[in-house]
Amino acid sequence: MYAMKRVYSPFKSELTFRLSPATSRAWKDGFFWKTRVPSGSKVSCTPGSIRAVISSDDKALEPSSKEASNKEVDEIVFSSSSDKLGKGGIDVRAVITIRKKIKEKINEKIEDQWEYFVNGIGKGILIQLVSEEIDPETNSGKSVQASVRGWIPKPSNNEHIIEYAADFTVPFDFGNPGAVLVTNLHGKEFYLMEIVVHGFDAGPIFFPANTWIHSSKDNPDSRIIFRNRAYLPSRTPPGIKDLRREDLLSLRGNGKGERKPHDRIYDYALYNDLGNPDKDDELARPVLGGEKWPYPRRCRTGRPPTKKDPKCETRIEKPHPVYVPRDETFEEIKRNTFSTGRLKALLHNLIPAIAATLSSSDIPFTCFSDIDKLYNDGFILKTEELSEIVQNPFLGNFMKRVLSVSERLLIYDIPAVIKRDRFAWLRDSEFARQTLAGVNPVNIEILKEFPILSKLDPAVYGPPESAITEELIEHELHGMSVEKAIEEKRLFILDYHDMLLPFIEKMNSLPGRKAYASRTVFFYDQAGILRPIVIELSLPPSPSSPCNKHVYIHGPDATTHWIWKLAKAHVCSNDAGVHQLVNHWLRTHACMETYLIATHRQLSAMHPIYKLLHPHTRYTLEINALARQSLINGGGIIEACFSPGKYAMEVSSAAYKNMWRFDMEALPADLVRRGMAVEDPSMPCGVRLVIEDYPYASDGLLIWSAIKEYVESYVDHFYSEPNSVTSDIELQAWWNEIKNKGHFDKRSEPWWPKLDTKEDVSGILTTMIWIASGQHAAINFGQYPFGGYVPSRPTLMRKLIPLENEHDHEKFIRNPQHTFLSSLPTQLQATKIMAAQDTLSTHSPDEEYLGQVSHLHSHWINDHEIVELFNRFSARLEEIEGIINLRNKDARLKNRSGAGVPPYELLVPTSGPGVTGRGIPNSISI
Repeated sequence: MYAMKRVYSPFKSELTFRLSPATSRAWKDGFFWKTRVPSGSKVSCTPGSIRAVISSDDKALEPSSKEASNKEVDEIVFSSSSDKLGKGGIDVRAVITIRKKIKEKINEKIEDQWEYFVNGIGKGILIQLVSEEIDPETNSGKSVQASVRGWIPKPSNNEHIIEYAADFTVPFDFGNPGAVLVTNLHGKEFYLMEIVVHGFDAGPIFFPANTWIHSSKDNPDSRIIFRNRAYLPSRTPPGIKDLRREDLLSLRGNGKGERKPHDRIYDYALYNDLGNPDKDDELARPVLGGEKWPYPRRCRTGRPPTKKDPKCETRIEKPHPVYVPRDETFEEIKRNTFSTGRLKALLHNLIPAIAATLSSSDIPFTCFSDIDKLYNDGFILKTEELSEIVQNPFLGNFMKRVLSVSERLLIYDIPAVIKRDRFAWLRDSEFARQTLAGVNPVNIEILKEFPILSKLDPAVYGPPESAITEELIEHELHGMSVEKAIEEKRLFILDYHDMLLPFIEKMNSLPGRKAYASRTVFFYDQAGILRPIVIELSLPPSPSSPCNKHVYIHGPDATTHWIWKLAKAHVCSNDAGVHQLVNHWLRTHACMETYLIATHRQLSAMHPIYKLLHPHTRYTLEINALARQSLINGGGIIEACFSPGKYAMEVSSAAYKNMWRFDMEALPADLVRRGMAVEDPSMPCGVRLVIEDYPYASDGLLIWSAIKEYVESYVDHFYSEPNSVTSDIELQAWWNEIKNKGHFDKRSEPWWPKLDTKEDVSGILTTMIWIASGQHAAINFGQYPFGGYVPSRPTLMRKLIPLENEHDHEKFIRNPQHTFLSSLPTQLQATKIMAAQDTLSTHSPDEEYLGQVSHLHSHWINDHEIVELFNRFSARLEEIEGIINLRNKDARLKNRSGAGVPPYELLVPTSGPGVTGRGIPNSISI
C-alpha cells in the first residue's frame, strides 16, 4: 500500500533563490491526495484526482533528525511502505507544470476542458526521459516513454497553473535523466513551465522550460528540454550529446522560406523591411547592411520581396505581429500589463487620436503657457477609438480622467527636468550638467588639441579648420590660455560636426526641418562647474559662402541672449537625434540583437555561457521587431519627430560605419577613448575620471565592476583547465558568428577581441551584459524625465537662426519668444514624441532587474557555487544602490544635488513600475 509523507530535500535547501508562491504551493498542495491506491491500480481520470501514486521511501532525501528540525520542509513526494523498486525497475514520476492563458475566451475554456480529457486518457502529451548514459545497443541515450495520464489538483492560489503527471518504470541501470523529450499531440501549443522528475536517488531532478511547446501538427519534431546542469561541450554526458547537437540544429533552420509564428528559428537578415515602396514611393528606404550602408544584422523573417524593389522585404503592418522566434514574444502578463498592450495602444490609438485632434490645427506653440497647459489642463481628444487606452490601467501616467464616451482628456506628468525648478532648462549650467548626468551622457569628450579640425573631405565640405578661434575661447577663459586649459584638462567638446554635416543639405530639404552640424565647447572651472562657452553651427559650403560656419557666445544684451538660447536649442536637437539613433537604437538595441541570435544558434541551452546570458536577452527581439514596425520605419515616429526625418537610419548607418567598435563599448574603454578618464591601475576599474562629479560614469563604473567580478568568477568556475576556452567548439563558433555574420560589414576589422583565454571570455561577456543592462538603462529610462519638456530638449528644429540681413531677423527682434517657440516642434509633433518618450521610459510591473531571478527561473542551474556567486552579485548591487543614494545627498557633487537639481538615479539597480527615472532591467525589454 502507498502512503504519502513529507520529506526533506537537500537540493531545494541549498538553492536559496526565492520560489514563487505559486510554485511553492503547487508542491505543497498539489500533491496532497489522501486516497490510498495499490500499485498498478486503475483509477478514473477526472480533474482533481490522479491516476496512480508511485514513489517510495527515498533514503537519499531524508536528512538526519537534527537537520530536519532546522530546515524548512517544503517538498512532498509519494512514498511506499515497502520499496520503490518495481519488479522491472525503478518507479519514477515526472510532474509537468503548464501555464494557461490568464484571459481566456469562452471557446478557449471549452478547449481547455477537452484538453483535460485528452491528457487524462494519455492522448495529449508524450514524455520521454533520456538518460545521461549510453545504451550500448543503440549507441544513444537510454530512454523510456510515457503519456501524461492524470491531473494533480490546481494550486489554490493560481488557477492558471496546471500540473499533470507521467509515470515511468526505468531500468535499475538507467542512470540519471539528462533530457526530456516532449511531444504535443494537441492541435495547439501550450506553455510548459518546468518538468520535475521524482524517484531517483539524487532527489528531484529539475528541467526548467519556460517555453512554448508547438503542436505536432505544426512540427512533428519533439521538443528537447535539458536538465538544469551546465556542461561545456566536451563534458556533455554521452547519452545526451546527440540531443545537444540536434537541438542547436533545429534553432538555426536552413535559411529558407517564410517563418511561421510557431517557429523557434534564429537567423540573420539585412535591414530591408524599413521601407514600403509598394504603398508609396515616398516610403521607399535604402537597405541597411552592405558596403554603402553597413549595419548589424537583424532576425530573419523570410517574407517575400516587394513588387517595386526585389531587394526589400514586404512589411507586416500593425496590428499584425512581425515574426520573432516563439519564445522571444512577450509573455501574456507582460502583454496585458504593459508592453504590447501599452505600446500598441500608443501606436494604434493614442498617437492617431492626437493626430486627429491636432492635425487640422497643427500650429506652433505661441507662448510658454501653451506648453504648460499640457501638464496643467491637458487637451481633449475627440475620437471614439480610445477604448483600448482607457481600458488599459497600465497605459501610462498621462491619461488621467475620462470626460465622456467620445472625449478623453490627455494630461502629461510634469517631467523631472522642470518638476523641481521650472526654469532650470534656461541656465547654461543645466545645459552642461545634462552632458554628464542627463539622458545622453556618452558623447562629451575632452578637447585634446587645438585648432579643432574636421576629418571630412575638404573638397566637398570646405576647410577643415573650425571657426572657433583661440582668441574666442581665451576671451571666455578670463585670462587662461587655451594651451593651459588643455593641459589641465579643462576644455571639453560635444562634437556632432562630422557626423551630421554630410546629411544637413538633405535634412534641410525636408518640409519643416532646419538643422546645423554643431560643435559646443565647454569649460570646467576651478569651482568644479562645467559651462558652455562657444557654439559653432555649420551648414554645407555654398558658392556664396564657402565657409558656412557661424559661431555664437553668450552675452549680456537681450539679442545675444536669445540667439544663444536658439543655438543651444539646435545643439539639443542634434543631441536628441544622435542619442536616439546612435547611442540608444544602434549601440544597444541593434547590436544586442546580433549577440542574442548567435547565442541561440551556437550555444546549447546546457552551455554555461548560454545560462549566463539568457536573462539579458529577454524580450529584446520582440521590442526590436515592434520598433522596425512602427518607430524606425519609413514614416514612423522617429522620422516624424526627429531632425533627420527620412534620413534617420542613414545617419545611424553612417555612425556604425565610422564610429562603432566592439572593443570601445566597454565602459572603461569608452571613457578613456573620449578622454573622460585616464588609465590608473590603482583604481577599481583601472581608470580614474577626469571629472569626478560625472554621475553616469561614476555610478556606471560601480555597476560595471560588479558585473565584471561576477562574470570573471563564473567563467573561472567553468573554464578551469588549460586550453578549455580554445577547445570549446560552441563558444568559438558563437564568437566567430557574431563577427562574421552578425557584424558582417565589420568582419575584417583588426580591433575585434580575441577569444583565447578566460580573460578574453570575461571581457566580452562583461561588455555584453553591461550593454543590455546598465548602458541601456542609463540612456533609455530618462527619455521622458529629461525630454518631456519640449523647450529643454527639442527633438527637431523648424527654423534656422535668423541672420541680420534677413527679413526674419526683424520679426525676431520684435518678438524673440515667438521666433524661439516657432522654431520648436509643432504641438502635434511635440505631443507625439512626449507620448512615445513616456511609454519608452516606463518600467513594466513584471520587470526583472539586474541581480534578481524571476521565480519562473528559480531552478536555472544546479550548481551550489554558481548560486553563491550570484547571491554575492545581488548583495553587491544592493550595496551599490546605497552608495548611489548617499552620493545623491552629497552637497559637494553639484551635478546630482543642490537647489532644484534632480538626483541622478538612472543607474540605481531597482525600481517600481512606471516612469521612475531609475532601475536597471536585466535586458533591453522596452
